[in-house]
Amino acid sequence: MSKASKSSRPSQDDRDESEAERLDRNYNEMLQELRVLQAGMQILFAFLLTLAFQARFGAVSDFQRNVYIGSLLSAALAAGCLIGPVAFHRIVFRRGMKDHLIKAATRYIAAGMAFLFVTMVGAVLVVLDFMLSRPIASSITGSLAASFVVLWLVIPLVARARETDDEQDSP
Repeated sequence: MSKASKSSRPSQDDRDESEAERLDRNYNEMLQELRVLQAGMQILFAFLLTLAFQARFGAVSDFQRNVYIGSLLSAALAAGCLIGPVAFHRIVFRRGMKDHLIKAATRYIAAGMAFLFVTMVGAVLVVLDFMLSRPIASSITGSLAASFVVLWLVIPLVARARETDDEQDSP
């Protein structure tokens, strides 16, 4: 990033906000993230819950059944993690603990996204393994998993590292 474009973007220190305003802003940003994650997770979890009751589910192999069970349990854990900040908020509400809430919610969200990753990859593997050969299903699912790792982890970490390097290079 060029120094000219960096100077036009406010850094954490350039914001004219109190600690309470910063916590409120962080909390609102976190809520937006949770809304997106919860919607997708709930739809996928509902799909997985109904899958076992479909007529063709009896035709799945032991491998597919085991991956399905792992995906279903992972979806339940994702739901628990992504709903966790709501329970945390309810318990600490009006106790001046928003900073603790934000730190805990950050961990809940990271864990929820990890479980959501496992759920999505597992669900795709079950469906593709049912429809295609195992080697093809595994290759496609592995590519999908790698894509998620790049999109959800590598790109943000590279961006963060570049930002840190830019901050150290500036006078």
